[in-house]
Amino acid sequence: MTEKILVIGEARDGELRNVSFEAIAAAKKINADGEIVGVICGNEDLKSQAQEMIYYGVDRVVTIQHDNLETYTSEGYGQALLTVINEESPDGIVMGHTSAGKDLSPKLATKLETGLISDAVALESDGDKVQFTRPIYSGKAFEKKIITSGLTFVTIRPNNIPALERDESRSGDISSKDVDVTDIRTVIKDVIRKASEGVDLSEANVIVAGGRGVKSADGFKPLYELAEVLGGAVGASRGACDADYCDYSLQIGQTGKVVTPDLYIAVGISGAIQHLAGMSNSKVIVAINKDAESNIFNVADYGIVGDLFEVIPLLIEEIKKIKQ
Repeated sequence: MTEKILVIGEARDGELRNVSFEAIAAAKKINADGEIVGVICGNEDLKSQAQEMIYYGVDRVVTIQHDNLETYTSEGYGQALLTVINEESPDGIVMGHTSAGKDLSPKLATKLETGLISDAVALESDGDKVQFTRPIYSGKAFEKKIITSGLTFVTIRPNNIPALERDESRSGDISSKDVDVTDIRTVIKDVIRKASEGVDLSEANVIVAGGRGVKSADGFKPLYELAEVLGGAVGASRGACDADYCDYSLQIGQTGKVVTPDLYIAVGISGAIQHLAGMSNSKVIVAINKDAESNIFNVADYGIVGDLFEVIPLLIEEIKKIKQ
């Protein structure tokens, strides 16, 4: 059984992403009795983020603060994290399967000369080993993996492993590690994000996604209104993005974001296999489409055959009544 697991936290706009807390829960599943150590990188004071990791289950946190860690680069974060990993000599490492996680984890695994299980969606104990489940073939099948020896290095898909309950009574040591982050070949001067406002699409519990059936950019307006009353985010199929109905930052599918919300409402989406690859593992899928023969109804838990411009306003009205 592993004795120490490092959880690499990831922040956005000064706050830890939810997947960081889910990674802590995953680490606890890998070894409930071992020491869970959080690691956070940044260029500002990280004590509040470190305290949040403790509230969600880590035993202590190592922070790394450096000017070259203001924004994520694989070089800067790789140098900083490798220093801590080599000093801590953990038995396991867990981090989110985010854009940064997908970029950084293989680099760390290569430097550590170890294997990597990426995009895990479930963990379960199998005797004295832990069995990891991950999707393959664009989500059409799943494989189960067990690490028999060496370092347990895994990235977890956001919104699949529930975070532990936040407990403000928990306490733990927060230490700062000085790392000389040098030889940075790539310098990021500015970050311009083109994304939907509000809830992060990759971590949203509710997603309302539109396809070519919305007919225009204006056709997305009722989808935004529905997402707002549900406290969710708006996504899109590639067809809608290609038609300039919305920005590509909203694209869900094989060549876009992979999401697993509790509720996925597909509006005017036919259900091409490329789109299904990005959302078919959602907990509950609701399809709204005029064509009763659309493939999306084959994966939907609930289907509504009708004009979205008639159905969506009725849904919004009823939801508002329930929430009053």
